[in-house]
Amino acid sequence: MDSILTAFTDAFRLIIHFDANLLGIILLSLKVSGLALVIATCVGIPAGAALGLAKFPGRGFAISAMNTGMGLPPVVVGLFVYLLLSRKGPLGFMGLLYSPSAMIIAQTILALPIVISLCRSAIKSVDPVIEQAARTLGATRGQVIVTIIREARYGILSAVITAFGRVMAEVGAILIVGGNIAGYTRVMTTTIALETDKGNFELALALGIILLALSFIINAVLHSIQKKNSLEGF
Repeated sequence: MDSILTAFTDAFRLIIHFDANLLGIILLSLKVSGLALVIATCVGIPAGAALGLAKFPGRGFAISAMNTGMGLPPVVVGLFVYLLLSRKGPLGFMGLLYSPSAMIIAQTILALPIVISLCRSAIKSVDPVIEQAARTLGATRGQVIVTIIREARYGILSAVITAFGRVMAEVGAILIVGGNIAGYTRVMTTTIALETDKGNFELALALGIILLALSFIINAVLHSIQKKNSLEGF
């Protein structure tokens, strides 16, 4: 019991004193996940809008593929990216394996189906009356699309936040493609796994507390957005 209390005390001490090693790991985690989220958002919102508003051959298959992609096992994604970026892989010449760039690619693949699928759902849930009203008022096709996306903004924002929560808590894929190299590719989740195995519970607990705090903030923001969206729906 004393050892557990000591570990928690030391963990809080690391957080309070802004330990340099701890801060570096947190910043790298935010950088990798943040860039992956930006890429997934820039690609995912237009793709989700296309799936929600347009009709084209293979649309049903694309929707099914994105829905399936929401549950992709991270280790499978890590293996796929590893094979692509390995020395004998088709993209091996780029030398990205065991680098933050490889981690960003893996997390983007994990986040993209979430953004696309949830954005499509948000857009499809917009009341058809809004589209009809916009057309009646003489809006162009582009203006109608913008109007629908604006109405679905809370759902789209929820999709982005959900994707961020997924990539921040991910460990399998980035461990495979990043290599967990100290000071270079070591992020919060991989450090927690490593330090726990080593018995260094202070650093693992400190990162765990921060990760839980981030998770709480993400879920609180998501709940707030969903609540606001629900209130505006009445």
